[in-house]
Amino acid sequence: MATGIANFWASEVILGLGLHSTMNTATRNRPGIDGLISPSAGVTSNGQPLSYNRAPAPDLAPWIARLYVTAVVAPEDHLLSCGLFNDTAFIRLQIKGDWIGQTADGQLEHGRAALFFGPQSKRMPISVTGSFTSIGISFRPGACRVLGGPNIADYLDRIVTMEAFGQDSEHLLGLIDPKADPETWLQVLEDEIRKWVKAGRSVKPDAITAAFEAVAFANPNVSISEFASEHGIEQRRLARLIARDFGLPPKQVLRRARALDMASHLRGVADADEGDELQLRYYDQSHLIHEFVELFGISPRHFVDSAQPIMTLALESRQARRLEAMQRLAPGARRPWETEPATSESVRLTS
Repeated sequence: MATGIANFWASEVILGLGLHSTMNTATRNRPGIDGLISPSAGVTSNGQPLSYNRAPAPDLAPWIARLYVTAVVAPEDHLLSCGLFNDTAFIRLQIKGDWIGQTADGQLEHGRAALFFGPQSKRMPISVTGSFTSIGISFRPGACRVLGGPNIADYLDRIVTMEAFGQDSEHLLGLIDPKADPETWLQVLEDEIRKWVKAGRSVKPDAITAAFEAVAFANPNVSISEFASEHGIEQRRLARLIARDFGLPPKQVLRRARALDMASHLRGVADADEGDELQLRYYDQSHLIHEFVELFGISPRHFVDSAQPIMTLALESRQARRLEAMQRLAPGARRPWETEPATSESVRLTS
C-alpha cells in the first residue's frame, strides 16, 4: 500500500512538472539549452554543457571537495543571464569573460579576477558576456576555518577578492599558464593548496561536520535529533558546529541539499534511477514547488524550460561529487548523464 501511494505521488509530480517518469517509457522533456554557446568539454546526452571536473588528489580530500575547469565559446556580445547555487565555498579564477553577480553586498562587476565565493543560501543571479573561462576549487565544510580562511557565515552569498582569504590575487592568476592543459592547471592549484594545508599543520575539519556533509548527500530528510543521538553530540552543540562550518543552521543545510538534488534531476544531470526517490523527499507537489520557488526564484517548470548553462555546470559537478562520495560512481568513470567522460585534452582556454 505504501509503495502504491509513493508511486502515485511520484507520478503526480512528474505530470505536474512536465517530466518523464522512470516508471514509464515516455520521453523526458529536454531541458532548455542555449544554442549560441559551445562548451569545450562537450555536452551531456540531452545537450547540457559540461566542464572538466574531478575529485582532488587523495591527500587533499579532507579539505577539497572538487576542482573544475570550464571553457565556453560564445559570440562576443552574447549576454548569458543565469545563476549559481553552490553549497560550498569556492576559489574561482575567472580568466576570461565580463561577469556580473548580484551578491549580498550588491552588484559586483569584474573581468579577469581571483575571487572567493562564499556558499549560497539561495540562487545568486549571475551573468556573463562573451566567451568565458573559469578555473576553480571548492572547499569542504569546515576547511576554510582550519586553513586560516574567513568565517564562512560572514561570507554567505558574497563574492570578494582573494585578499579576504589572506592570498594575493595576482599570484593565483599567475599560476595559470595559458599554454598548459587543464589537468596541469588543477595540479598546480593542488600544489598551492598543499602549502596552505602545511601552514595549517594539516588540521582536518571536524569529524561531525564531515558526517553531516555525508548525510546531506545521502538522506537530506534525516531527523536532526536522530543524527545528533547517533553521533553522540548534544543537539544545540551540533547546531553551533554546523552553523560555523556550513554558514547555515542544520535544517537549512538539508533543505538546500534536497533542492540541489532535485534541480540536478530537472536539468538531467543526476542519476535517472534516483528520480522517483528524489521526488519523494517532498510531501507533495505543492511542497516541492513552494520550496523550489523560495530557493531558486523560479518555478520548476520554468527552470526546466529555460536555458540554465552556468547553473547546470555547477549542479553537474556537485552531483558527480555526491555520487562518488556515496560510492555509487568511481572517480573518472562515465557519469549516467554523459555519452563519454569529459577529458582534460578536450578543454583549452577560449580565444
